[in-house]
Amino acid sequence: MGFKLGSEKRNIKNSSNTPIFRKKLGKGIMGEANMDGSIFIDKDIPKGSKLEKEVIDHEKVHARDMKSGKLAYGDDWVRYKGKTYHRKDGKIKYNGKWSIEGSKSFPWEKAADKKQ
Repeated sequence: MGFKLGSEKRNIKNSSNTPIFRKKLGKGIMGEANMDGSIFIDKDIPKGSKLEKEVIDHEKVHARDMKSGKLAYGDDWVRYKGKTYHRKDGKIKYNGKWSIEGSKSFPWEKAADKKQ
């Protein structure tokens, strides 16, 4: 019995084909990297702007970290480099203090800013 090769098309994500969707995000949120490899950009950020590029570059760092297993999240937790942090009502508990998601005090945000 024979078979035919080459008929399957796979959507393998890389830096040039990361799915990016524009939508209304919460107040002060410019972008979000998702566990499925996609990125959300706030619809109010001008297309083609320097800000759009910066937000996409930042979120791509998070997406790469998720793909490698360095970063992950669920509804009530964030895990970075094997350590889990509680997450609730738009805040994350880090070093005993609740801070708003996206805070520059989190090591995963510092890493994304540095690599971006």
